[in-house]
Amino acid sequence: MFKSKRWMLVIGLLAIAGLLASCAPEAVVETVIVEIAGEMVVVTATPEPVPEEEVVMVICQGQEPDTLYIFGGSMLAARHPQHAIYDGPIENASFGYQPVILEKLPALADGDAVIQVVTAKEGDQVVDNVGDIVTLAAGATIRPAGCRTSECAIEYESGEVEMDQMVATFKLLEGITWSDGEPLTVDDSVYGFELYMDPDTPTPSRYAGEHTTSYVAVDDLTSVWTGLPGYLDATYFLNFFDPLPRHAWGHMTAAEIVESEEASRTPLGWGPFILTEWISGSHITAVKNPNYFRADEGLPKVDKVIFRFVGEEPNPAIAAIVAGDCDILTQDTHLDDQIPLLIEMEKEGALIPTFVTGTVWEHVDFGINPVESYDRPDFFEDVRTRQAIAMCIDRQAMVDAVTYGKSVVIHSYIPEEHPTYNPDVKQWPYDVAAANALLEEVGWTDTDGDGVREAVGVADIDDGTLLAFKWQSTTAEMRITYMQIVKENLALCGIDLTLDNMAAGQYFADGPEGPLFGRHFDLGSFAWLTGVEPPCDLYLTTQWPSEESGWAGQNDPGFTDVAYDEACNKALQSLPGTAEYDQYHKEAQAIFSELLPGVPLFLRIKLSATRPEVTGFIMDPTINSEIFNIENFGFK
Repeated sequence: MFKSKRWMLVIGLLAIAGLLASCAPEAVVETVIVEIAGEMVVVTATPEPVPEEEVVMVICQGQEPDTLYIFGGSMLAARHPQHAIYDGPIENASFGYQPVILEKLPALADGDAVIQVVTAKEGDQVVDNVGDIVTLAAGATIRPAGCRTSECAIEYESGEVEMDQMVATFKLLEGITWSDGEPLTVDDSVYGFELYMDPDTPTPSRYAGEHTTSYVAVDDLTSVWTGLPGYLDATYFLNFFDPLPRHAWGHMTAAEIVESEEASRTPLGWGPFILTEWISGSHITAVKNPNYFRADEGLPKVDKVIFRFVGEEPNPAIAAIVAGDCDILTQDTHLDDQIPLLIEMEKEGALIPTFVTGTVWEHVDFGINPVESYDRPDFFEDVRTRQAIAMCIDRQAMVDAVTYGKSVVIHSYIPEEHPTYNPDVKQWPYDVAAANALLEEVGWTDTDGDGVREAVGVADIDDGTLLAFKWQSTTAEMRITYMQIVKENLALCGIDLTLDNMAAGQYFADGPEGPLFGRHFDLGSFAWLTGVEPPCDLYLTTQWPSEESGWAGQNDPGFTDVAYDEACNKALQSLPGTAEYDQYHKEAQAIFSELLPGVPLFLRIKLSATRPEVTGFIMDPTINSEIFNIENFGFK
């Protein structure tokens, strides 16, 4: 009887010990039973702590980067691991800008940005009335101090003249270090500026640097940017240049840095992770950075991240995430080709797709003013014809067919979520009856009843001319699908539409050969990118691609309107946060939506997928890579 009770006590102690072990794996208590002097005794021993299991997240992306050097390329594939290495310095999230490693963004209202008056003289570099950098000389048209529009510009003759100059002061957060433990100072930002401006650094544009008079470190935490006289930068608060590690790279030339493994494959950063391995054709591995400036917040939440290259075919990628080989699939695995499958798999709890309408907007442009050599009737000069065609297009049907209802129809060149969106823009709903009535008003009439309208008294078009033209675009499956919808739509309005899908390289070729930017097309559809700044300049008269402009410029319709140009230019010449900035951007949108140089169709979607256990994953409309928030990624 006594022995039975004793065994029951031993079993109970073992159970308690097991429970304690399960609650505290870092200090498991081992219990054993030994015989001492003829008695069975329970003995406990505390072994060395058992390390917690390493938390590893696998991010599967479609492509392998060519380089991780910030000036070495622009692949989205590189942006994913770069977000692990760096954190900021500034993010452009949700149609706005937020400081990451700065105390704040400078602002005119706060006094850490100012417009000061300086004296310019002949031979100085300044920005002239139209925004070009010039050497000040007799005959140059400039804006004197206090002048904000072309109306008050003057012609420079000689001597000294007072001009406005912007200055912005940036304050770095204290305590930020490189991942090797060395302090990160604003001198590293100055070093980044020096490399950015070096001619041996392969960057597509040095616009910000070319418009800079000086960028200097005042102390370890303070830098000051000064612009050229006459240059009022709408995004002056972004002129803190990406830091690069002078202490690690300063012994190399800019050309050597481009070719170095330190910059291209194992760049030093200050972000949540440190790159430790890059196996070409397979993966990149990054481990937790112990010197991360947000480590005291418990970030990052995982110990290791593996960026695996799985190819751009969506089906193998989806199979990999279902099998547990991937925790996240990035948008460059082209999941938008399998939206119905992803929706069904979400219902079954196999994965979670994340859809966001981004800043890429699909649209169709009218060839309003083609090049002279393109001989066809002037179909689109009359705005009523453009408006009628807009009402003939069932854009919601496009959204449903192409994005399975995951996107939205848009009515301007910026989405409704944008802070400068004009809610009063003219909308052109799908309305076949109203469209047909407007075409009749212009003079397009189906007199013979064959279903295609002919010109009867249409201005500058011969009577009997058929309302028949071509819509061109690329061979992307999405465009083939929605163009077929439009062909059927326009037939209901008596318009004979021919579809022409061609290779992207041919379609987007520079003028004069390319149909789009050579301005020899009828209708052409493609996508523009809207960033934080509204892109009204896309349709400025000065942006016509032409022989005179070297076929540069984005205004492929050849659209021109004095009121639009005035509103857009005033918007571009205004500073964010001012009433003028908001007013003129909204005016430009109102004119655009009424005159329709092109019809906004819908927002393209960004699509990623995660396993159900993943936490902290979000997608943002204005940040290209969905890995920007990687320090918060974790598991349930």
